[in-house]
Amino acid sequence: MKTGSVMLMTLLMGAAPADLAQPLSMEVRGLRSAKGNVLICVTRSPRYFPDCTHDPEKRHFAVPVKAGTIALGAMAPGTYAIAIVHDENGNGKLDTFAGIPREGVGFSRNPAIRFGAPSFKSAQFAVAGAAVQQDIRVKYFL
Repeated sequence: MKTGSVMLMTLLMGAAPADLAQPLSMEVRGLRSAKGNVLICVTRSPRYFPDCTHDPEKRHFAVPVKAGTIALGAMAPGTYAIAIVHDENGNGKLDTFAGIPREGVGFSRNPAIRFGAPSFKSAQFAVAGAAVQQDIRVKYFL
């Protein structure tokens, strides 16, 4: 078979070459209300996790709260982490009281949240060769 034929067969069978961008999506679970927005930060850099505001390569979204899957676009192969905030009052930021989140937060791979945000390493996942979906559970502290 020619190389193009192999690539076509691979795509038709559900797997893709590891060097192609792949779709990334997420499903948010455990929202306590349908108010406000979900603020989403996708980054490849541990330096900018969980707040990727200053990451030049970030994907940052604010989407209305809704049930179902949220598409985050095609991502180049690599290691990523997602941080989300249930911005219930719609002010575009995580509200806190004495350093404790007043709104829900969640992370890819659902790592334990103890004192502060989890590490990039505990939330990281790979994108390579196939579509990726992260199921993220939102946690509330107040």
